Parts: sequence; C-alpha cells; structure tokens
Amino acid sequence: LAFLSELHQIKTEDDLETEAPTSSSPELVAQNFRRPEPDSDPEPVCPSQQSNMADGEKSFGCNLCGKRFRRKHSVKLHMMTHTGKRQHSCDLCGKGFVEKRSLQTHMNVHTGEKPFACDVCPKSFKSKPNLRAHVRIHLSEKPYTCSVCSKGFSAKNNLSVHMIVHTGEKPFVCSVCNKRFPVHAYLQRHMCVHTGERPFICNVCSKGFSEKNKLNIHMVVHTGEKPYICSVCSKSFARQDCLQRHMCVHTGEKPFVCSVCSKGFLQPALLQSHMCVHTGEKPFSCGVCSKGFLSKKTLNRHMVVHTIEKPFSCGVCSRVFTRQETLQNHMCVHTREKPYTCSFCSKGFSAKKCLNSHVVIHAGEKSLS
Repeated sequence: LAFLSELHQIKTEDDLETEAPTSSSPELVAQNFRRPEPDSDPEPVCPSQQSNMADGEKSFGCNLCGKRFRRKHSVKLHMMTHTGKRQHSCDLCGKGFVEKRSLQTHMNVHTGEKPFACDVCPKSFKSKPNLRAHVRIHLSEKPYTCSVCSKGFSAKNNLSVHMIVHTGEKPFVCSVCNKRFPVHAYLQRHMCVHTGERPFICNVCSKGFSEKNKLNIHMVVHTGEKPYICSVCSKSFARQDCLQRHMCVHTGEKPFVCSVCSKGFLQPALLQSHMCVHTGEKPFSCGVCSKGFLSKKTLNRHMVVHTIEKPFSCGVCSRVFTRQETLQNHMCVHTREKPYTCSFCSKGFSAKKCLNSHVVIHAGEKSLS
C-alpha cells in the first residue's frame, strides 16, 4: 500500500514536545496556519505561474505518481523521492535529504533545538509541519479522514499509522526475536529491549529510559503535575490514558475481554496476566529456586521466603508474618472473629483455608446422596 512507504519516516509525538512560554487564542493562531504552505523555497516565476499560485492552483504534476504542485521546481525536488537521490547529507549521522531546508530542520535532532513555539500552549517543536499539526489539536481540526471507518485525524502520519488497524500489516521485523511492528519507529524503540540501551535520561535524577514517552511520564514524579481531572469524582491523573482507564470505574465498562472465557478486565495488563490461567504459563520465575508464578506481585510475595523478612508484626503478641493478609487472619485469634462463613451450614471460621477444608465435608455428603 502507498501509505506504508510513509511509515518508515513517521515521528512519534514524543519527539515533538517541550516547553516555551506564551499564549494566545486558537482562533488567532489558526489565521497563520490556514494559509497554504509553499512547496519549497521561493524561486523566480513567470507571470502565468504567478497567477496560478495566487489562485492556489497546482498546475505541475508528477508523471509517476500524479501528485501536483504549484511550482515546477517543486516537481523536480519531488522526483528525487522516486529516484532515491538525496543530495543534502547530515555531517553527523549521514542521513540524506532531498531539500536543504529538510537538512536544516533535521539538525535540530542533534542540537535539541525546538524553534517553533505554539502560541496557545507552552509546547515547541523541531519543525513547522509538526507545529502546524499540533495547532490542529487546539482548533479541533481533523482534516485527514480514514476511507474505511471515517475516523478523523489532525496529522497525516497519524492516519497512516491508523490504517494498519484495517490492513493488519506489520512489515518491520525484529532480527533478534522476529516480533513484527507496523511502524519502523516502534521497531527501533523495541530494539532497546535487546540492547539494554536507555538513551533518554532524566535531567533531575539521571534515571534512563528506553523511550521518550516513558521519560515524559517519569517527569511527573518530579513535577507532581496531574492535569487530567475526572469529571465525575474530580480525581486527577498525570496522563490522559490513566484518566480514560479510570472512567471505566464509573461506567462499569471492562473493555479488555478474554477470548477463552469472556471475562472482562479494566486494563490490558490484567487480561494478559489472566491468560496465563488458560495457558498454564508462569512467566515470572524466582531467581533463587526457579519456581514460576503467574504475576510479578505473587513473585515479590514469594521472595520474602528467601529473604526471611517478616515486616508485618502483631501488636498484641508481637508475632511476625511475611504477608499482611496472614497477619490479618492471625488477628482473628485475638478478636475471636470468624469472618469466613460456610454457605451450606453457616459455620464460621477465622481463616479462609479452614473454610476450604470444611467445605470438602459438604462436597462428600453431596456425592454420597
């Protein structure tokens, strides 16, 4: 498909963000971005061409792909995308570009400079097209529409990535584990799993991360900022996806459904963990005794056995326990409370394991009858 050729060059939104103060209304900013952007650097044009440009007409077409341009020079530059010729190269990384201005914009990757600032919010960007795509968020403009499901997007790159949902195509393959990805940027990000590389460093605590968005999420630890607020209970969150997940608490929705037993879950991680019940897989192994566990939480609980750490102490008799749950069960000895009740005979028990042992009696009675 044509759009797949674009995917190799897709930049994630993580590469776009930083801060720079100023503010204005989205409507005023819109005036600057609704004007047509020139296809290339200015060049002398004849009066007839000037007339066509004034009308916004794209009179010059590529004879290979049919794409049209307002300037003849722009067609020449565009043709290099078909021939593969890239005459402007970066001295630092060797990457080639068709246009000089594309090379100049690329240099911001190495310098970290983000000269294009949004007039509405504190974000700034490495290139003007990225800023233009961002401004559409404030304007609620979504000019790029999916031809299959009619979903709208503010940026063409986002539409290209979305199309994978319909095609299911994942052309980028990891050479180590053969895992497949729809976008080259996702493959590059994944490779850090194998290399152990953590190129994104927190400038506050020097902690490293394999992905830029993970660093951005981590920064909330230092800033304490939680800009996403629940409209129902006013609870605030550091990330929008956390707010969206939280909303399921109010709606009762469990969008992640097990394909085997149809049980629903609030989070994909919970569904993934649940699937081990069906597969028998125990992906979390103890480094001391090699015993396997369904979840990391269960493994952490098990590790106390090896450390002989018993952090939970009874305030009555000073007996210590490895788990809080065990301490709570133990407290029933002192309070004489019996919170676990048999559903057959209503007999009470102080511990759940005692109830489980008792229920076997009724199961035996049923089989005899």
